[in-house]
Amino acid sequence: MSENACLMPRMTRNQAMALPQPLLLALLLTLAAILLPHALRLPAWITAAALGLGLWGYYLNRSGRRLPAGWLRGALTVGIGTGIVIHHGTFIGLQAGTALLVVMTALKLLELRRRRDLLVVLYLGYFLILTQFFHSQSIPSALYLLAAVWAMTAILIAVQQAPATATAQPQFRLAAGLLAQALPIMVVLFILFPRLPGPLWALPDDAHSGITGLSETMTPGAISELTRSDAVAFRVEFDGALPRRDQLYWRGPVLTAYDGYTWRRDSAAETPLPIYDIGTDTAIDYTIVLQPHTHNWLISLDRPITAPSRSRLNRELELVTASPVYDSRRYSLSSRASNTLPAALPPDQRQRYLQLPPDRHPKAQAQAQEWVAADKSEEEILEAAVRFFSTRPFTYTMNPPRMQRDAVDEFLFETQRGFCEHYASAFVVLLRAAGVPARVVTGYMGGEFNNVGDYMIVRQSDAHAWAEVWLPERGWLRADPTGLVAPQRIELGLGGAVADTEPVPRMARGDNSWGRQLRLYWDAVNQRWDYWVLGYGPELQQQVLARLGLVDSKRMATALIVAVATLLCLLSLFLLWETRRAPPDEASALFQRFCRKLARQGIVRQPHETATGFARRVADECPELAAKAELIATLYTRLRYEPTPREQWLQRLREAVATVPPR
Repeated sequence: MSENACLMPRMTRNQAMALPQPLLLALLLTLAAILLPHALRLPAWITAAALGLGLWGYYLNRSGRRLPAGWLRGALTVGIGTGIVIHHGTFIGLQAGTALLVVMTALKLLELRRRRDLLVVLYLGYFLILTQFFHSQSIPSALYLLAAVWAMTAILIAVQQAPATATAQPQFRLAAGLLAQALPIMVVLFILFPRLPGPLWALPDDAHSGITGLSETMTPGAISELTRSDAVAFRVEFDGALPRRDQLYWRGPVLTAYDGYTWRRDSAAETPLPIYDIGTDTAIDYTIVLQPHTHNWLISLDRPITAPSRSRLNRELELVTASPVYDSRRYSLSSRASNTLPAALPPDQRQRYLQLPPDRHPKAQAQAQEWVAADKSEEEILEAAVRFFSTRPFTYTMNPPRMQRDAVDEFLFETQRGFCEHYASAFVVLLRAAGVPARVVTGYMGGEFNNVGDYMIVRQSDAHAWAEVWLPERGWLRADPTGLVAPQRIELGLGGAVADTEPVPRMARGDNSWGRQLRLYWDAVNQRWDYWVLGYGPELQQQVLARLGLVDSKRMATALIVAVATLLCLLSLFLLWETRRAPPDEASALFQRFCRKLARQGIVRQPHETATGFARRVADECPELAAKAELIATLYTRLRYEPTPREQWLQRLREAVATVPPR
């Protein structure tokens, strides 16, 4: 076999593509980095299978062994696909779809025969990067994924280039340049392109399964579990002075349906709110940036007197939206501290607010009947309930004992230890048993003022539940039994109301350390990110365009066309300049050097001659250079046209050209 034939043997049908080892290793490490955040959410066996398949593909390529037979790859595909269906119950959805995409990418590493297969792996890697944004859109996540895009683009450039360079620096520099050139176009399109109120297509049902927040149900322990999280629920900017601490009741779902254990929202409450008396106290104006929570309601300061766009007030004074809140949403509101509904409650509604299961809570029912037997009015019954909670030895704790039989009776008359949901639930049960309409309101209480950004942060640890009571001529009144037992919860927040040994999140403790101040600075950065990026919807876009003087669609379309055209022109000029200043590749330079040496000996390459044709003519006119000319032509051709040229070919071309005598 000749020396030229040994440079790169022809691949058989089941032979692995001969990739440069640094390139293959870079691809596998980049895919592993993309998979790393998914590994925290995917089943462990999916992650293990993906890593195993990736290492197997690396071994086959490095050792030059035959690729697995088609029947084996097919069996692996069917087996893993069946496992995904068994684990998730479906192929459809974010979790199942992501798992399938991960293993299919890994399986593709077992059939790298052509450059097309390698490109498919790279494109699948881009899709894997995209799926990360379903789980997190934070600044660190965006920077991490941008680095992954940079690496994938550099590998894509390396695959397309021939010959391969000895280092990865040129590819990473070119990839960075391409991303930098795309940045202005992205910014222009982001600002000017029409914003739609919802996604272009329906997302999977589990696309936002990792989002936490208030639920539309409440059971004992539900809110205490939520308050263990430091995650931001929403941020608030007030137009004027901050309200008093005891006015910071942030209204969320109102729960009226009760089965003896669980409180739920009532679908009948979706009817529009009738006109009601808003009181005479000063209105509080504010703007909320609400984090996604996957439900069709908004948070408001108790109680709202306006409804933002694409929402309305219902009969429970909830702000209801037409579709679930899947993205960060910004809206402005006005609220008053003492607004009331009309002093009349229709019989059907009154019955809803008195509903109790007949066979539950006998001790609470008996206590309520004592108040009724004393011929007390509804207002006096409310006062009796307040005294009941104020005078008994209740304890406010995040770790109440588990109730075995009857949660309300055991809490009221035995353990007397509970969190806000225990107090709100028991308070409403007592009042309903005494014939006083009442309901449970869930939401948040308090918040932390961030002096760095001049706004208030309300976290999941501020989650709270309280009661509302209907009194004739007075309407709905807020009653917070937790404040009767632990007034520090209202005045100081969660951290100031429970013992130091309880599992309270760090930011809820209220320390003034430098670490806390640093976290406030970081939250101010996130607040701007949420406001200008995640919350950049139709309303904010209209405000921005109005400031730019683009108040109508014609002006906006003109500005968009001009901006994109300008950017494309600048990009074209830049690419033209780069093309002119870019030096020829080394393989071409070496072959031209070889041609110049032979020209001095009288063998001049003609413009129409290919490298191989020129080598044949050299062999005819100068037989002693025949082998050298054939080797140089073969190396040059493969360096220019092979999809994955090898570095050693370039080194051999240097040596071969250097040994050709100039005369």
